[in-house]
Amino acid sequence: MTTLDQGELARELRTEEEVAAHIRAICFKTGPPTLMGAELEWTVHPTAAPEAPLDPDHLRHVLGRYAPATFRPGHTPDPLPSGGTLTLEPGGQLEISSAPASATAALHAAVTADLAHLTALLDSGGLRLGEHGIDPYRPPRRLLDTPRYRAMERAFDAHGPHGRVMMGSTAGLQVCLDAGTPAELGVRWAAANALGPPLVALFANSTRHAGRDTGVASARMATWWDMDPRLTHPPLDPPDDPSGAWARYALAAPLVCVRRDDGRWDPPPGVTLADWVAGAVTQPLTTADVDYHLTTLFPPVRPHGYLEIRYLDAQPGDEWIAPVAMVTALFGDHRTTERALELAQPVAGRWLEAYRCGLADPALARTAAALTELAADRLDLPADLGTHVIDTIHRRLRRAGVTEEQ
Repeated sequence: MTTLDQGELARELRTEEEVAAHIRAICFKTGPPTLMGAELEWTVHPTAAPEAPLDPDHLRHVLGRYAPATFRPGHTPDPLPSGGTLTLEPGGQLEISSAPASATAALHAAVTADLAHLTALLDSGGLRLGEHGIDPYRPPRRLLDTPRYRAMERAFDAHGPHGRVMMGSTAGLQVCLDAGTPAELGVRWAAANALGPPLVALFANSTRHAGRDTGVASARMATWWDMDPRLTHPPLDPPDDPSGAWARYALAAPLVCVRRDDGRWDPPPGVTLADWVAGAVTQPLTTADVDYHLTTLFPPVRPHGYLEIRYLDAQPGDEWIAPVAMVTALFGDHRTTERALELAQPVAGRWLEAYRCGLADPALARTAAALTELAADRLDLPADLGTHVIDTIHRRLRRAGVTEEQ
């Protein structure tokens, strides 16, 4: 055990069965679904010249007491006014992780207040948030120099340039939902994954990257998909045993980081978590190591005690609430989630078509329109906010030429 472990909280794991049992215990916390959350990520740009490189020292100064700890080691940042947490990604992207909320309207109010506060901070320093799922102006550039990100970059480089783009250029919108009761879990897990392609297509917002047209609807999702599939594709196992499928996925995934006191966290090439259990890494495997390994897995839906839906592009301005409200409506009650799964199942595997074509794919367009209709009747929002959500989604459908008849 190294000093990086969590003391008495970490215990050694000696077999795959012990590892799988630990993963099952921490990744799917079951119970009545009552809470939700959102994680909003943005690229950051100088207002006067969005194509200019971001100065990390200036950004740190502008954020002041809210600057994430990765920027100011030893500093505990203040939470945002409504309880959100501000974090920093390796390319300088900022992310607000909301406090949990029990209703979509409350989530909207809290995130809106935190976002307004962050926007004002940045504006005072001549900076602004991006509006797309990938940086349309600049190539990737890693601003954070930590053992984690150095090791990740080298591991990703073995599979091509996509890992650097992911780390330095992408910005996503995540919706977090309770996993549900044991009786609901299978349907909620299956629906969260099956909804991916039609929702990627509906909210695709990242065509341009580094000054060029990529030719795809969601260059952000294309970047994730082109990385090592053992880290970024969904589990292939049938969804009837989500926790078992996730444990097998995690054991088969290659190591990206092995934390060591000397600051060099590169794993032995090609070694998986299962290989570590078998002795391929000299230091003992602990529960803390497994927990950390899980943070380096990036499938479209990641169990994190709750379900973390990760496949959506960042949205401009206040349009972030449209995909969040749509997802929370589709998971608002078990019958609605079952119906959403039924609608999405025929296109559940069309990830490539989703990020390449968006709503130009007829099957995805039909499914997105049907899911919009299902969600519209189940929004739990004040009338004006509900109208904003549906108008935003309908505008995207109309722009793509999608009609009700489809």
